[in-house]
Amino acid sequence: MLEFIVSSIAFLFLIVLAIDFIPQFNTWQSRIHIGRYTSKEVWRDKLVQKSLQWLHKTPTIKVTDNDRLIILDILKGNYKRNAIQSWQQAALLLGLNDYATQNPNATVSKQINDFVQSKFDANGNWKTNPSEIDDIILAYAILKVDTLDVTKCKPAFDFCYELILKLKGVDGTIAYRKHNPDYRYVDTIGFVSPFLVRYGLLYSINEAVALGINQIEVFNQYGMLHNQFIPCHTYHLKTELPVGLFGWGRGLGWYAIGLIDVWLELTDSNSEKEKLTQYIISFAKIAMQFQNKNGSWNWLVSSPEARADSSTTATLAWFLANASTIESIKKDSINSKNNALNYLMQVTRRNGAIDFSQGDTKAIGVHSQHFDVLPFTQGFTLRTLIV
Repeated sequence: MLEFIVSSIAFLFLIVLAIDFIPQFNTWQSRIHIGRYTSKEVWRDKLVQKSLQWLHKTPTIKVTDNDRLIILDILKGNYKRNAIQSWQQAALLLGLNDYATQNPNATVSKQINDFVQSKFDANGNWKTNPSEIDDIILAYAILKVDTLDVTKCKPAFDFCYELILKLKGVDGTIAYRKHNPDYRYVDTIGFVSPFLVRYGLLYSINEAVALGINQIEVFNQYGMLHNQFIPCHTYHLKTELPVGLFGWGRGLGWYAIGLIDVWLELTDSNSEKEKLTQYIISFAKIAMQFQNKNGSWNWLVSSPEARADSSTTATLAWFLANASTIESIKKDSINSKNNALNYLMQVTRRNGAIDFSQGDTKAIGVHSQHFDVLPFTQGFTLRTLIV
């Protein structure tokens, strides 16, 4: 009996060790010969290949930063969260869809369509209803797929709109979480504003378009550093004071993709377009000031001592690629975008996975110090390469 107990304990110990060791070993070996790509074309094809693989089997992004005794986080439910997975899939779909639009490929198009159709039932409703604001960016990515039957699937997108409206506060802006109604996060701009504008234009719901743009405008009023265009993580609704870090890298990224995708959705004749153009110029000038010589941005952009973050770099590269159509910032934006892509190529593993993205934020002011693979980065890099 004692021998059985000892054997069982030893077996469990080995399992715990394996759960901790195997991911760390895989990360170590995958970084050998990192970034050795002979051309942008070879690199792009590798990104596409990995993105297709991940679209259908998206890697789990850890909530925890722990690398030891991971089994305890798994048992406590602190290892992963479905909402995080949504914005990984959204970015992959956006990147692959842009690629397929510019480079017609039957295999890529089929896999995109298979993924999209897997989300709906026969009546055009979601098979699994979105439950968090994070899920809305995936709805936006799906709404951008040209082969989608937007009439049939309207009930699904109406559901997303109703979910957003339930989080709308008395100030006319959207909260990030129902249980946290007094804060307005910069993340929410990236999650909901592009969806609201595309959905509103597609289905002739002007209130949705106005709501998406208003989310940006009010954040500019209360969530930006005084006399600068550097976003804070969030601001408090009642005090109207910023809370958290100014210059959090992926926070800049959330703002950037929300602003630029809204701008791209609007026609030149739209009365709001010129105002958003001025926001883009102001933000682009500030963002480019903080770019490192190697083309990256740090996870805290104003701190030279902070680590470079690939997710910040990819999202700002996407922003600047599109901002470069504005004549006054064209040259600088193109140079900045190209430098960012050069950096991202250098930190791409042999298997096509871009490395060194910051992990998920835990709370206001509690940012991950885990830098690894993030499919979100993959998608926005691919989008940038297609522009």
